[in-house]
Amino acid sequence: YKNARKVLNRARKAIPTEPTIWITASKLEEAHGNIQNVETIINKAVTSLAAHQVVIDRDYWLQEAEKAEKSNSKITCQAIVRTTISIGIDPQDYKNTWLNDAELYQSRGSVETTRAIYAHMLTHYPGKRKIWEKAAQFERQHGDTNSLDALLKKAVHYCPNAEVLWLMWAKEKWVSGDVEGAREILKQAFAANTDAEEVWVAAVKLEVETKEFTRARKLLAKARERASTERIWMKSAVLERRLGNTEVCQKLLEDGTLRYPSFDKMWMMLGQLHSSKKDVDTARKVYKQAVKKCPKSTALWLCYANLEIDTKQYSRARSLLETARMRISKDPELWLAAIQVEEKARNKTVVKQLTAKALQECSTAGILWAHAIATDPPPARKSRSYDALKRCSDDPHVFVAVAKLFWLDGKQRKARNWFNRAITVNPNLGDAWAWFYRFEKDHGRKSKIARVLKKCIEAEPTHGKRWCAVSKDVKNAGLKAEAILEKVEAALPRDLFAVD
Repeated sequence: YKNARKVLNRARKAIPTEPTIWITASKLEEAHGNIQNVETIINKAVTSLAAHQVVIDRDYWLQEAEKAEKSNSKITCQAIVRTTISIGIDPQDYKNTWLNDAELYQSRGSVETTRAIYAHMLTHYPGKRKIWEKAAQFERQHGDTNSLDALLKKAVHYCPNAEVLWLMWAKEKWVSGDVEGAREILKQAFAANTDAEEVWVAAVKLEVETKEFTRARKLLAKARERASTERIWMKSAVLERRLGNTEVCQKLLEDGTLRYPSFDKMWMMLGQLHSSKKDVDTARKVYKQAVKKCPKSTALWLCYANLEIDTKQYSRARSLLETARMRISKDPELWLAAIQVEEKARNKTVVKQLTAKALQECSTAGILWAHAIATDPPPARKSRSYDALKRCSDDPHVFVAVAKLFWLDGKQRKARNWFNRAITVNPNLGDAWAWFYRFEKDHGRKSKIARVLKKCIEAEPTHGKRWCAVSKDVKNAGLKAEAILEKVEAALPRDLFAVD
């Protein structure tokens, strides 16, 4: 060690313009536990080299930091970043430049270099929520539970009013199994953000997920007093519905619709509640009032129309959907519902006419093209799919329909490619995952089935008619993505192009 130091000192005197000599000296000190000397050496290096007319190129030095990381000289890496990352940059450009640096080195797999860049950034910008978020996302991917916990603890200290940081911290505690720790964090979040809806909702979710329903009910009662919002009222009703307290749920929804008459979701819940009790007349009155209060809510009009369809009142449903289309123009869901009414009423001629009109008015609506492919005679489906892809080049509904065509033709590789495209362009579409899962169950190896299941769990989809029929069913409250996927897949028809 002593001889190595002497050699490096002689080398520095002989070649005062060579930065690698200084960096090697820093690594040597680090290797022998003299951590306190590392920063001093790197600082002296920059000062000395500049004095000898050497241009200090920050990109070169950041690459040297990366090399130091690769040679397990973590402290040297950090010191180089801290000392050189600001060189040659206008102070007003620091933030954007450093964010770009972090992205670049993260993409290259240089974890310690990226971590050092974020650490330096946060000393300059401790009050910037988005930087803390990015740093936390980085730690979640590349750090461990302790490093992420320490970072988020600092984050909420410097940004106490950033609800999202509190929620991230609480979620990490919860996911790691520390429910009490998550509760404590949310208590602190309440203290810093008294009326924050997101914090109340997160606290309720924690109690519901851990089946502490009494705690959840008390929290919601407090939230309705202190941070009354339409979402809080809806969550209150959802909890009571889940617990089978129909009368309490109904009272909350009635009070909620009076307080927030333009919030369509509570109207839908109230209508569905009466419908579930087979009280069609009251449900009809609710929906009639609701569409007056929320005339632009497609979902409400569809609920109202579905009530009539379920009781085979097709003329009423038809009239409602015509009124809805006048209020909300170019809405593909309303057109699709109108087509489906005529299908149920077995008006084949009207179905064709409506389909043509719908595709003319909503020419880029994938759900309409997918439905048209499904209802066409088999010989016409291929040409219809070509037209659909021309009009909707990135729609998951069309991609699933095309995948099904290849599936029927026995072209499994092509079918799999189109299913992959569907879940890539919109990972939130649960129906696409269910069909893909069915496909792999029929044709794939165990590894491929497991892959689709794993990716679906990661995506946590929430959309899709078939998916929502399962996920929003009161009997399935609390089910995770895996269980929902299994149920949706099991309920799929064997006929790939069967329509509801």
